[in-house]
Amino acid sequence: METPVFEEFDPASDCDCPGCLHWRRVLSPSKAFHHPAAGLRSRLRPAGGTAGTVIVAAALGAGCAVPAVAAPHAPPGPGVPAGEGGDEPSTPQGGKAPLHGPGGRPVKPAQTLRTPTTTRAEIINRAKEWVAAEVPYSMTDYWSDGYRQDCSGFVSMAWNLPGNEWTGSLDKYGDRIPKDALEPGDILLFHNPANPENGSHVVIFGGWTDYTHTYYIAYEETRPHARRQATPYAYWSHSDQYVPYRYKGLAADAGDTGTGSTPVTPASSDHPATVFPGAGYFGPGADNKYVTQLGQMLVARGAARFYTSGPGPRWTDADRRATQAFQLAQGWQGADADGLPGPQTWALLVTGKGRSVPASPGTNPAGGTGTLPSTGAAGPPASHGVPGYPGRAMFRPGADNKYVTQLGKQLVKKGFGKYYTTGPGPRWGEADRRNVEAFQRAQGWRGGAADGFPGPETWRRLFS
Repeated sequence: METPVFEEFDPASDCDCPGCLHWRRVLSPSKAFHHPAAGLRSRLRPAGGTAGTVIVAAALGAGCAVPAVAAPHAPPGPGVPAGEGGDEPSTPQGGKAPLHGPGGRPVKPAQTLRTPTTTRAEIINRAKEWVAAEVPYSMTDYWSDGYRQDCSGFVSMAWNLPGNEWTGSLDKYGDRIPKDALEPGDILLFHNPANPENGSHVVIFGGWTDYTHTYYIAYEETRPHARRQATPYAYWSHSDQYVPYRYKGLAADAGDTGTGSTPVTPASSDHPATVFPGAGYFGPGADNKYVTQLGQMLVARGAARFYTSGPGPRWTDADRRATQAFQLAQGWQGADADGLPGPQTWALLVTGKGRSVPASPGTNPAGGTGTLPSTGAAGPPASHGVPGYPGRAMFRPGADNKYVTQLGKQLVKKGFGKYYTTGPGPRWGEADRRNVEAFQRAQGWRGGAADGFPGPETWRRLFS
């Protein structure tokens, strides 16, 4: 494999002199320490444009030599948030390397093509850890787990590979799959073998955002740090060159009847999932076999009146209302009857236990009389399966409409109005965004999931 060339490097990034090691230990991982010679930058591409390798050393005041670091470099990108119409991120990546320990030293050799067993849930959970920690992007630094802090190191970490791979080698650890087979934990890989610098990048697929399959949740390491963000399929640019892959060492998650490398048994077969597959499979934007199975079980327990068609694999408000009716039938209230299935809801349905949904829509399932509670959200018909949610376009800079006022009043009611000095009013402002961000962070969300712009899930939680 041809080693990719790169443009420049920061000589301070991997310095192992006593002074640099001391300051890297005492400063937090998110703060960069720069050696006194950090201003020195060296070009590793000859003036004629031919790729080559140049070893550069500088005599510093402390008497340590600056190590040369080789890593590929992508052309500069605008770096604007993807949700705002961003372009390909500027994501140069390091080359194939072993895991690293303190001081950036290899701790063991990379083991070629060893694929440790892992599950989809474990892949996504590892990715979420970097996103929550806001691991800063770097093509030369290594996080505490030994993985390089660039796009390919991020995937190597999430897939639990024995070493740090790059976009030119990750495909060896996966099987190519079609778009319609994508599931959380798979990757979308773009590698340009003729010119690895030209936009090569890789992201982890986290699930479709809606039934059109035009947007998905991408987990990725990019500047300034690891993020989780809704992204157009397959990516913001070079879209036609991204290829879906599935990890070869994938094992079945709890409740998954498949092997991970081949399609799993449909929920409508004789072998439905008996173990709760996870909350991520349900809610706005979900489109999978477990939604169908949930609907079929709810219909069998008296919730058929909520469905005008189906049940089907795409989550709709009918699924939410039917689930909520079943939860209310158990006597649950508040967050326990939010219309989203959890392990206890699932266990009662698959075992046939608990109370069924009463036949009369005017009967309180807990035993009394009265109507089922509403979500509290007034407004247009359900968008993204969420009643009252008018769509993202209503909450952007320059927006001026009644939904901004409605949102602001609900934020104040929930105790998240501290940034308002007047209002709230119909014109979207920075106070609205900061209050929404505070609410999102209170849900435990970080990164792109707490950007201050209300999506369907933010709206559902605010008005539920």
